[in-house]
Amino acid sequence: MKLTADRIIDAGMAVFAESGYHGLSMRQVAERLGAHAGSLYYHVPSKSALLQLMADRVARQAYDAGSAALAALPEGADWKARIEAQVVTLRRSIRQHAGGAIMFADSPKVLSAGALSLMERLLRTLSDAGVPDDHLIVAADTLLSHVTGYVLQEQSEPPALPVTEADVADLPERFPLTLAAAAAYDQEEKFLRSVRMLCAGIGTLIEPAGA
Repeated sequence: MKLTADRIIDAGMAVFAESGYHGLSMRQVAERLGAHAGSLYYHVPSKSALLQLMADRVARQAYDAGSAALAALPEGADWKARIEAQVVTLRRSIRQHAGGAIMFADSPKVLSAGALSLMERLLRTLSDAGVPDDHLIVAADTLLSHVTGYVLQEQSEPPALPVTEADVADLPERFPLTLAAAAAYDQEEKFLRSVRMLCAGIGTLIEPAGA
């Protein structure tokens, strides 16, 4: 098959999923494609450029998923529902890619149009809700950082050493609140509650109409 930038990105993301950032190389990508490494450089000039393209793909897919979620909201949905639609689909989108949280975290640094579009839309939603200008970027950054950090935890590697029954036997007695809290919700509900908690905090910045 003919080499294209899209095929190289596909292969790069597959290698990244298996080997991580430090294991990614143009040689490995070329081997996966059955091509010579030198032939890749016509389409993607370097590993850094490939990482930029991979990050932008993750961000663009997340943006498109958020657009679909927003379009599906009922007419008149409030700002909290619009924020929730954006961040829930963002988490879902970046979880689809092994290492997606790392790639997404890097996307603003490489001026990814997808990442900048995500931020612009989030800022617009917050601004339309009445969040003061001097709080907008902190509010948006807090939401995006929360999503990225949450998925980083979800995508983290398992412990190097296996956890045994003996390791956890006395934990409920030593850390009762922590163990009870950890078992209270599944990951989906916990994430949703965390987003709503953040929105409740952001909501305190909005002055009531006529104040």
